[in-house]
Amino acid sequence: SLSSFVFDFVARQKVGGMNASFFIIAQLPALPPNSYTSILQKYILTYILELSYTAWDLQAFAEDVGYDGPPFVWDEERRFWLRAELDALYFHLYGIARDDVDYIMETFPIVKRKDIAAHGRYRTKEAILEIYDVMAALPTIDVPAPKGDGTIAVPNVSHYDSVLDPPPADPRVAHPPESREGQA
Repeated sequence: SLSSFVFDFVARQKVGGMNASFFIIAQLPALPPNSYTSILQKYILTYILELSYTAWDLQAFAEDVGYDGPPFVWDEERRFWLRAELDALYFHLYGIARDDVDYIMETFPIVKRKDIAAHGRYRTKEAILEIYDVMAALPTIDVPAPKGDGTIAVPNVSHYDSVLDPPPADPRVAHPPESREGQA
């Protein structure tokens, strides 16, 4: 959650200067571990695995999370969609309404400027909103509310069909097993 747009947005509201004291860090809205049901853990882990395990140096991490294959190929387009799908989910996990997602994404002028320069439109915001809408139409599951008071309904991502083919952390998007030859 610390790398999501929603977390970044809130952090920018709290941090007034170039550094943050410990009492500010303690106030940032990191989701507590109990917010992650087994469905969410499984879903998010596949994304984290493909985004993180891109070199043999991280093999121990991959094995710790139950993956024993080679690292994943770094593909900018796939990584864009992996991050967009995670960000859409995190907007739901934080209980952010669609209009507010639109507003929050407008507060990232550098991302917007780079998207427009490269694609002629604010592609990141469009992708996140599109996925957000698809997720909003899914059946929901109740997860513990971030502040510990009750539950919130979030999309049951076990019913979500990724825009990626093959899906996240699929061995078909990993390096060939023999690619470790010559690695230190």
